[in-house]
Amino acid sequence: MRAPDDVCAVVLAAGLGTRLRPLTMLRPKALVPVGNQTLLDRTLDRLAEVGLTGPDRVAVNTHWLAGQIAEHVDGRVRLSFEPEPLGTAGALGNLHGWIDGRAVLVLNADAYVVADAPEDLAALLSGWDGERVRMHGVKAGLPDPFGGYNFAGASLLPAADAAALPDKPRELVRTTWRPAEQAGRLDVIPLPGRYLDCGTPADYLDANLDAAGGGNLFGDDVQVTGEAHGSVLGAGSRVHGTVRDCVLWPGATVAPHENLHRVIRVGSDLTVPAPHPVQ
Repeated sequence: MRAPDDVCAVVLAAGLGTRLRPLTMLRPKALVPVGNQTLLDRTLDRLAEVGLTGPDRVAVNTHWLAGQIAEHVDGRVRLSFEPEPLGTAGALGNLHGWIDGRAVLVLNADAYVVADAPEDLAALLSGWDGERVRMHGVKAGLPDPFGGYNFAGASLLPAADAAALPDKPRELVRTTWRPAEQAGRLDVIPLPGRYLDCGTPADYLDANLDAAGGGNLFGDDVQVTGEAHGSVLGAGSRVHGTVRDCVLWPGATVAPHENLHRVIRVGSDLTVPAPHPVQ
């Protein structure tokens, strides 16, 4: 299905990505590659599936390394630069003039989602009355759930709720979601697919391995003279040693003597470990 004409979208991409450092010292989190595609492009593709494209219908907020995002999107969306991060609610308040009385589909740029086609964002929009707040949810495995679900990276705000948001640092969980829950007007729509928040190196690596589907996923012009097993190999990367369950950013190099497991490699000398969390 297509989003109604009175619905726009805002992609939240202004975060500092501190938990994903040092990777996010090089790129904003929205531009880190998952399965050889940036998280931001994955999000824009999801929006396009429901007819939300172009700078009149899609906005992206920026702060950290904003110039990289501006260069990457190259006019495909409306950009909203924040000199200081405004949070998930303040970002929308800062876009009041552009939103112009419309309802808003809000997506986190760092969400890795693999939906069961043809659903995904269509599940949030289907049967919506324009009055209730909606969010995607996955079965709770963390504290602070919503009715047994955790937030899964996408929310749908009625026009009145969006219009009430301040243009100052605020978070949707306090301004909108919890008040709507308390008033009995929050719907949690189970996400029809898989979701990972790519906030830590371990989760970021797991999202890439999910995209690889158990095999190797090759970008363009990859050279392997060593061994690669279950890894994502970015464009122009070179593997002369061994990689297993790894992510190689574009242009990365693995020397003949190296045997890498569950790491992210950038260039020839930045290696970010991504161990499984201790249970």
